[in-house]
Amino acid sequence: MSELVLGAVAYDPKVVTIWEGFRRWLRERGCEFDFVLYSNYERLAEELVAGRMDVAWNSPLAWVRSRRLAAAAGKEVRAVAMRDTDRDLTTAIVVRADSGIETLAGVSTIATGAVDSPQATLLPLSLLRSAGVEAKVRRFDVGVGLHGDHIGGERDAMIALRDGLVDAACVSDTNLLLFSQEGTIAAGSTRVLAHTEPYDHCVLTTAPGADADQLTELLLGMSYSDPVARPLLDLEGLTRWLPGRTSLHAGLEKAVDEAGFYDAQGNIRARDYRP
Repeated sequence: MSELVLGAVAYDPKVVTIWEGFRRWLRERGCEFDFVLYSNYERLAEELVAGRMDVAWNSPLAWVRSRRLAAAAGKEVRAVAMRDTDRDLTTAIVVRADSGIETLAGVSTIATGAVDSPQATLLPLSLLRSAGVEAKVRRFDVGVGLHGDHIGGERDAMIALRDGLVDAACVSDTNLLLFSQEGTIAAGSTRVLAHTEPYDHCVLTTAPGADADQLTELLLGMSYSDPVARPLLDLEGLTRWLPGRTSLHAGLEKAVDEAGFYDAQGNIRARDYRP
């Protein structure tokens, strides 16, 4: 049986631990599996479409680029699995609780995450455009190339809001809760002004022509009640794997086009972006 190779981005040292654990678990169940790590999602998308791996653990933005690159070459990539925790997410545009701003129209300055963050930059700025708001953007480019997997940009955006440097900040709902719990912002010190439409996050994506059926079947069959599988699921931040879907990536596709981030063929067009 040929070995199946997965590509992922090393956004944190724990990524090595995560995929070493999955490799061991999968091999024990007859799936010959290995992984390679990349420094950024742009290289991951290019290598996936070129067929240098069988599957990629894609960010939502990497899915958009992989799909466009493949289509431009007359090929197709498929979304086969995703975490339950990556579905139906939203991003909040937040103001200080003592601010007199009541609508998006009152926002003149806004802090975002990194240039390539779907949740903390591309999607919320698309929301502002839809509302006809032209706010001055203060962007925090932390972990560029990681497509927002490094949350430092979101944290810095919230600190800028906390310190009165901007009117509003963009932060995913999950990180808004985290920043309150860790003390970056005081409980009750902020107020949500608006939310983006729901979106999905990471998705396991096959290379053109690759067969990932065995891998997909094993992942979808993992049970959180299994004491062997549970530590792996906890490390990767999910309770179960679900079939991949991309229907909620439409908003991101729109945001990418509005920002001129990629062109229709998947080429990088963002002038100030160097992964």
